[in-house]
Parts: sequence; C-alpha cells; structure tokens
Amino acid sequence: MRCAECDFEYDLTTAEQVPVLIARYADQYADLLRGAPEALRRRGTPLVWSPLEYACHMRDVLLVQRERLLAARRSETPVAEPMGRDERADHDGYLQQRPADVARQLRDAAQLFAHALGRLEPKDWERTLTVPYPEVVVRSLRWLAVHTVHELQHHLLDIRRQSGHS
Repeated sequence: MRCAECDFEYDLTTAEQVPVLIARYADQYADLLRGAPEALRRRGTPLVWSPLEYACHMRDVLLVQRERLLAARRSETPVAEPMGRDERADHDGYLQQRPADVARQLRDAAQLFAHALGRLEPKDWERTLTVPYPEVVVRSLRWLAVHTVHELQHHLLDIRRQSGHS
C-alpha cells in the first residue's frame, strides 16, 4: 500500500527499523520547531493545523501508539480507542504550547515508543490489536510501527508545505 499524497510505502518488512526512523523524524520536527513562535502557530487556512499543532499531534500519536503496543502485549484481544485527535488539539491547547517544550516532548515520546518497539521479540511483531483509524480493522504490531512512521512522514510534509519548504 502506498500513500498517494506523501508517497509513503507500507513495507511491513521494515518494522524493525522503525525505532531508528522515528528518532530521525523527531529530530526533524524539533528542528522545525526552532522557528519563530508566531509563524509556528499560524494556520494556512482555518481547517489546516499549524506546524505547532502538527508537532503536538505527532507527540501524542507516539505516546498513544506506545500505549497501544503495550496493550497488545498485555491482552490477546485489545481494541484501541480513537485518540480524539481534533478534541486533543482543543482540550490540550496545542496552539498555546511552547515550541521548545513540544520539541523536547516529541523527542521523549519517540524515545519511549522506540524503546517499547526495541523490546519486541520476533513473535511479538505479529501480535494484533483492533485499530480505529483509518477504518476499524485488526492490525499487527508490525503494521502499527510502520503506520506510525507514515504519520510522521506525512505530517512533516504538511508542515513543510505550510512553511514553503516542501
């Protein structure tokens, strides 16, 4: 499967490489968050998140994916709850957060998720959970890892488009 918008290829054989990849993406997000705070908070249109909001979202995605991974290791039939991405942006005040704090937190979240992935045994990669997005379906931890990299790549492209650096 390939994302038509960002050209990401879902290659599940790369799952074991995800810890290194997410650390690299976290560094790229952190670098982008060094910009002027007012520019990082600016939305291109009212319905498109600002770069800061995308970075907050990715921090939370990494934390949520880690919890989903841990749930799949604890239970034979875990069902992941929707993360409430739009509600989080409002309830957690994404636009009011300090970019330097978000950069640090995003790196920490990437490290936490990478650590949990690094503890998987070969058989664990095939453990499954029901995920709610983009549709309700049963997926492996291998897919969860690769999908998280897709999210990181895709939203980094979203930020660069807004900043004129695509």
